[in-house]
Amino acid sequence: MNDASFGTTARLLMPRWVRLVLILLAISVGVTLLINRPDEGELLVNFLITLAYTGSLWFANDGAVAWLDRFVSWRAAPVQRFLLTITVSLLVSLVAIFLVNLVFRTMYFHQPVRVMFTAAVWRDFVFPLVVTVLLSLFQHSRAFLLKWREVAIQAERLEKETAVARLDSLRRQVDPHFLFNSLNALTSLVEENDPARAVRFIRQLSQVYRYVLDSETQELVTLADELRFAESYLYLQKTRLGDALAVDLELPPAPQLAPFFVPPLALQLLLENVIKHNTAFQADPLRIAVRLDVAGGTLTVRNTLRPRRLSESETSGLGLKNLVARYAFFTNKPVAITKEGGEFVVTLPLLVL
Repeated sequence: MNDASFGTTARLLMPRWVRLVLILLAISVGVTLLINRPDEGELLVNFLITLAYTGSLWFANDGAVAWLDRFVSWRAAPVQRFLLTITVSLLVSLVAIFLVNLVFRTMYFHQPVRVMFTAAVWRDFVFPLVVTVLLSLFQHSRAFLLKWREVAIQAERLEKETAVARLDSLRRQVDPHFLFNSLNALTSLVEENDPARAVRFIRQLSQVYRYVLDSETQELVTLADELRFAESYLYLQKTRLGDALAVDLELPPAPQLAPFFVPPLALQLLLENVIKHNTAFQADPLRIAVRLDVAGGTLTVRNTLRPRRLSESETSGLGLKNLVARYAFFTNKPVAITKEGGEFVVTLPLLVL
């Protein structure tokens, strides 16, 4: 095993807290030897003081960063986060230095507490504070650059995944099978001498293709637009399959839909997957239920789980994966995919701008 392989293996096998302890010890030993001569009698005491400074400042600043991450992100407000980081870092460092001084001066050197409030002691705080600020600037600048790189990578990945998802959705919509089935259904309406239904079918088919083309360049669309599109899409499928498809679409009044957005064709993807992957019979229809939870901010599609066998070319499995990846860029709320009680259930989080 070469040196590089040994180092990599050691990092993988060594717990994080062990590496942290070794780093703190190395820093403390280095600083102690730098500011003291090896023959001084108080070398051990100075080492312990340095270790206490190093450890307390490390953990105080690390905890402060973790706390700030919960409230202000580098991505959303970089300038505000930078200023807050410096301010909080100074405050927690000052508290850590004060407490370390207090403990050693009162418990080891047996000095009274009032000595902590003298000018001579506070002058001793200047050097560790300056060092802390410099290290903090380096640490948080590095964190910012890493976050920036992560966001850039995510944006590039999202752009590629969105392009693939759009192309895949467009391809499925203009797929010869979909168009062939739609034209067959239209032919049946014409042969049945039902011009009113034939005209409506043509209009719904036109709306489906128009929506696909219009939404191709959009990152998000309103929930109301997506639901109108889904109604047109379901009308076409219902006309084609007849009683073999039972759809239960319960939606609240339009004003309640206004605040919500979804990635374009998200709902259509779920509905298409239901019809594509499950069998439907006149005597035993395939049931689809679409529910909107305004309070919870979710849209749920559930269907009878009755899988049918598909060829490998028809089961790429990319549709749901792309949808989950697109949602991950916009929100931390997951797309829930479950099987329960003989049903396949997918719950989409609704987005609010």
